[in-house]
Amino acid sequence: MTKPTSLKLFTDGGSRGNPGPAAYGFVVYTGAGIILEKCGNYLGEATNNEAEYAGLVAGLEWIIKHHSQIPVEIYMDSLLIVNQVQGKFKVKSPGLRPKYLEVKQLLSRLPSFSISHTYREQNTLADALVNEALDQQFPL
Repeated sequence: MTKPTSLKLFTDGGSRGNPGPAAYGFVVYTGAGIILEKCGNYLGEATNNEAEYAGLVAGLEWIIKHHSQIPVEIYMDSLLIVNQVQGKFKVKSPGLRPKYLEVKQLLSRLPSFSISHTYREQNTLADALVNEALDQQFPL
């Protein structure tokens, strides 16, 4: 496969209860839509927003490890976190501040990025990875 010229990162996080058992998921695509990586991990007890940040951090870490010189388009269904990363909202929660600062540090290592809100319907694979990770910990 030829080296991609752009990447798309879709991330999600969720908790069952807030806080409650939580997990994150991320999917990295080439600009042409080929999946390079997908991951879902259980976090333990966390809030929904902490799980959302964890998914973003994990996806960015993977990209920096494997494709740090490629521009990235980030898509999340958490409007709060998108607005915080864009600087439109302040990070008021002391629990989220360290993750926010970690995200900003990771983003500074990329040549360029954009971050946009997407609806759950366009984020189905990352969402499914979250639920799969939770279901493995708590089977029905």
